[in-house]
Formats: sequence, C-alpha cells, structure tokens
Amino acid sequence: MATVIPPPNKRQRTAIAERAREQQTVKGIPDDLGSIRVQFFDQSTGKAAGGPVSVPVADATVKNLELLVNSLLGNDASERVPYRFTYQREVSDGSTSNSLDVATDLYHSLLLPGLKTTEDSISLQYTPQAVFRVRAVSRCSSSIPGHGEAILAIQFSPATANRMVSGSGDGTARLWDTETQTPLQTLKGHTSWVLVVSWSPDNSTIATGSMDNTVRLFNPLDGQPLGQPLKGHTKWVRSLAWEPYHIQTPGHPRLASASKDGTIRIWDVVSKRTETVLSGHKGSVSCVRWGGLRIYSSSQDKTIKVWSNTGTLISTLNAHAHWVNHLALSTDFALRTAYHDHTSTIPSTEQGKITKAKERFATVATIAGVETERLISASDDNTLYLWSPSTSTKPITRLLGHQKQVNHVTFSPSGLLIASSAFDNHIKLWHGLTGAFLYSLRSHVRPVYMSCFSADSRLLVSASADTTLKVWDTQTGKMKEDLVGHKDEVFAVDWSPDGARVASGGKDKAVRLWRH
Repeated sequence: MATVIPPPNKRQRTAIAERAREQQTVKGIPDDLGSIRVQFFDQSTGKAAGGPVSVPVADATVKNLELLVNSLLGNDASERVPYRFTYQREVSDGSTSNSLDVATDLYHSLLLPGLKTTEDSISLQYTPQAVFRVRAVSRCSSSIPGHGEAILAIQFSPATANRMVSGSGDGTARLWDTETQTPLQTLKGHTSWVLVVSWSPDNSTIATGSMDNTVRLFNPLDGQPLGQPLKGHTKWVRSLAWEPYHIQTPGHPRLASASKDGTIRIWDVVSKRTETVLSGHKGSVSCVRWGGLRIYSSSQDKTIKVWSNTGTLISTLNAHAHWVNHLALSTDFALRTAYHDHTSTIPSTEQGKITKAKERFATVATIAGVETERLISASDDNTLYLWSPSTSTKPITRLLGHQKQVNHVTFSPSGLLIASSAFDNHIKLWHGLTGAFLYSLRSHVRPVYMSCFSADSRLLVSASADTTLKVWDTQTGKMKEDLVGHKDEVFAVDWSPDGARVASGGKDKAVRLWRH
C-alpha cells in the first residue's frame, strides 16, 4: 500500500503562509539615507499645503505621506482622506512633462531610479481618492422573500440605490424598490437558473444570463421583456459585460456574453442579433470584461484572451496552471456607473454624458500620463496575476498567499486596492499598482464567495458560506461590522454606487438589505 503523506501541521502551515507573505513584501528601504524635503501641492488648485517638510526617507511611504497631508490640512484622525501622490517630471528646458505616480514610497519611485537625490527638494501633487465618505452598514433594514430558489446574483442600478435586481435559481429575476423595501417586478422568461444579472451603464436596460443558454433584456421601468431572447449559445451563459458608454455608437449599445460553450458573443442590443462570435478558448469561458481599451475573457483552458472592440484576437495571456475563475479591471467601477456619480447630476445632452463618462474613465485609467487598464485574474491554482495587457503579455507580478482556490477578485473604485476572496476562508488585500500584499482579513469560518468595495474604497463587504457578511476597514485591515441574519450560505452581495445600501442574497431565498 502506498504511503500517504500526512497533511501539514499548524506550524508548517504558518511557515508556508509567512513565506508567501515575504515573497510579496516590497524590498526594504535603506535606513541610512537620512531625510528629504517634501512640499505638497493640491493637484486641482496648485495651492501649497503648508511649507516644505523634512521626511525621513525610510518612513516616506504613501501611507505615512497620507497621514502627513491629513495633518497639514487639519483633517480629523477618524476622517482621514486617502490621497494619490504624483510627481511632475521636468525636461531640459525646465517645463514639466508627464507625471509619475508614487506607488509605494519615495525611495523606490524617485530616489532609486535617479530622478531625485536626498539633497533635492521634492514637490508632490496630491489628489483625494474619495470626495465623500461612506458609512459602514451595520443593520439589516429588511429581509424580503419572493424568490423560490437560491439567489445567485445581485446588482444595484448605476443611477440610484433605490433600484436593485436579483437573479435566482427559480428561473426569474426580480426588480426591487429598496427605498420602500418591496418587490417591483418579476422578470420572467428564462426556463432555468438565472446565473448573472447586469444593468446597462445608462440605466435603461437589464440583461440576464441563464442556464437555458439565452440572454434576455428587460425594461427596468415596467419589467417587460425587450423583444425576443438572444439565442446562439449552446451551453449556459456565465458572464455578461456591457460596452462602455463613452465608446458606444450612440443609439446602438452592445453587450458581450460568455458561455460554457467556449465562446463570447457580441450582441447588437437594438437588432437582437449576434454581431461577432469570439472563438478561441478551448474550455468554458468563466468571465468577460469589456474595458475602455479592450475586451478581456478568462477560461477553464487556463488562459486569458485580449480582444479588440471589433472582436479581433490581440493576445493570449498564459501564466495560470489551472482554471481561471474571475477577472477584474481597475476601471470597472467607472465603466459600470458611466456618467452617474455621487452628485446625482446628469448632463442634459448626449454629448455631455459621453464627455463625463470619458472623463471619469480617464481619471482612474491614467497612470504616469498614460491611459492603461490593469487586469487581475483569479484561479484554481490558488494564485492571482496582475497584468497590464495594453503594454505587455507578461504579468506585472504574481500574487501568492491563498491556500485554496481563489473564487472572486475585485478592484476598488480608486483602482489602488485589490480584494481577493478564496475557499481558504480568507480575503486578502493587495496594492492595486504593484500587487504588494497588504492585509489578510480573517474572520470567516467557511469559504468566502465574493466581496465588494464601497464607493469611497475605504470599506469592503464580504459574503461567505458561513451565513454572514462582514464589513472591513481597508485602511487598517480590521473588521468593522459582523452582519448576521442570513439562515444559509450567502452567494451574492453588492454595495450601491452611492454607498447608501448593501444588498445580499443566498441559499435562504431572501434578499436582505443593509444600511447604516
């Protein structure tokens, strides 16, 4: 009889986790470099925040610079604002060229590349990453029955926290009024489980994908179907992605659907016909993302493919050793909400809407003066990879630390944080630019299915098989709220784009709404 190797004991597991953490730690800063003079300027107004400050190089990390700017501006410690720091590089004639983001600290960003020395005075521009603050949800305001089977997908409207749609194993999607906490419409037509729901960026259409191999479109105002179902896939539909609003042909939005049949279909929403079939994957397509620059798809064939907006294959990203389960883009939030923001001010003209959507996308996508989208992929090989597909087919970095399959991954709205949810019961936070490990969020006692950031990137809510949701502070890695109420596993969660509400659903068939 073959000898069976015993599982690692607790000490060995701790050592493995520590090694993985060390691999993600940014190389240290020499502690004998002394101090450097830094002056901070508001990027929008050009106004200086106090005079030059002498900062020890060893302590000049982004986190400490944030604390310093908050102190200079007189912000209360409990109301600390996250900032993004950029340095304007000078050219020979004295003028400034493109900006450089300070990713982790001044040493690795400016001193090590030779752009500045410790004898120079550095002028840094700061930009607030959130102009409002979302309060942590702390109570269940309502538990609404209605679905006959488990709830598998949930999404809020991009325009308001008062509308939310859920998809269920009972073959229906339901539209909810979260203000009055009542069901509005039942979106009928599918003959099998509704696996995915998606609002269009302009809030005019709801798309649903099902195990009956079809995609259906509904009017969110009255819940009526918009024409016939979109037929073409030969196996069930696993993921949906709308074309970003600012690159749509006015009046002709398009929708991408990914299926277990190994294809991605681009649909003309008006004519209800397939415009393009993207074929090339050799296994089930698990996720599709339509970015502002490219279309991205992941598959159980262990690859990620990058496509042009017309459907031409540009490149294949190979790195994972097992199924790729999920993808997220650094611009996801800006693309999902288009021209809707926290001010609730909607431009009156079509061109104004396109311009605003484009500006919001550019704000998140621009790094060092160049528009680029970062892509993060999660896999059954227990790892994640961070990519910049527009510049290279090689990953920026490999993110190690999870001990089991990584099920879900998401970027914060600011694009500066990544949260990964795995079957090892943990959520891990990573730096959105470098992929450096930040925190391991440990409190769930069963697999974590997904997580979602608040609109200001300061909070994260996670959904787990242990029947709870938990709210985390992304700046400290500590748990803020333990939301108990579901009677069974929680499969889906979403935080409204304005930060007012959280909705969750799972195996107990009830939608639960949470608020402060």
